[in-house]
Amino acid sequence: MQKSDKIWFDGQLVPWDQATVHVAAHALHYGSSVFEGIRAYESPNGPAVFCLEEHLDRLWSSCKIYRMEVPYTRQVIRQAILDTIRANGHKSCYIRPIVFRGWGTFSLDARSCPTHVSILTIEMGKYLGPDALEKGVDVGVSSWRRMAPSTYPAAAKIGGQYVNSQFIAMEIANHGYTEGIALDINGYVSEGSGENVFLVRGGRLLTPPLAGSILDGITRRCVITLAGELGLEVREEPIPRELLYIADEVFFTGTAAEITPIRSVDGIVVGNGQRGPITTRLMEAFFDVVEGRVPDRHHWLTPVSG
Repeated sequence: MQKSDKIWFDGQLVPWDQATVHVAAHALHYGSSVFEGIRAYESPNGPAVFCLEEHLDRLWSSCKIYRMEVPYTRQVIRQAILDTIRANGHKSCYIRPIVFRGWGTFSLDARSCPTHVSILTIEMGKYLGPDALEKGVDVGVSSWRRMAPSTYPAAAKIGGQYVNSQFIAMEIANHGYTEGIALDINGYVSEGSGENVFLVRGGRLLTPPLAGSILDGITRRCVITLAGELGLEVREEPIPRELLYIADEVFFTGTAAEITPIRSVDGIVVGNGQRGPITTRLMEAFFDVVEGRVPDRHHWLTPVSG
């Protein structure tokens, strides 16, 4: 990670090195934070933020689930995101808004703690490697499962829950894979450590349902929309692990991962080991929109200059 010039912190743009948090902050000890990952893409008319409104919707929903009030209006945070991108002079970037509990108590009920908000922006290339979108990635199924219902709220993007993702990422790296796929409590495919998963089989797209302990991914929603426009059937249903091995194509979706093909699972080659035709069609349709080569017919882009 290369630091940027400015970070928006509690209402002000401050130098990167001055955006500090006290070591007694509740979020540091207990993971009491809610965050989003957003991208801004370079376009012919300058940088544009991808699905800004949808990400703000999810940020507010996660805070509501977590019983944490955002101490600023949605419009203030929206404008702060655009201001931070401009202040750092990005042509494209990754955006990380985070709402977190500061210091005040070590009680597990920390609603008495002050709530802070920070927005940082950084330059980011391809999340899973520079060649990932062209050549695909090798993944493994993790021994760590996703949370059972009524343990953690999978629909909320809460910082502390990402310990599960860290275990997946560390285990998978130790086995030489680029990324991991977790199963849910019933042994069905859930998601990657930070991505949603799609399979292509017999010309149809399959993806785990929201009840499979997955995050309601925003890129996932966009892919479902694009698939419909391309005349592809999409089914949200439980997916047995073995379908990963015999699928025609498998790919990840996510703000950071975008649309990343998977070329092997547990050492078993997916399809012919190359990016498949349906994945390619979806990728081309996606990047045509976000990079401004076709009209933004779904209103997914918010110009930074506007």
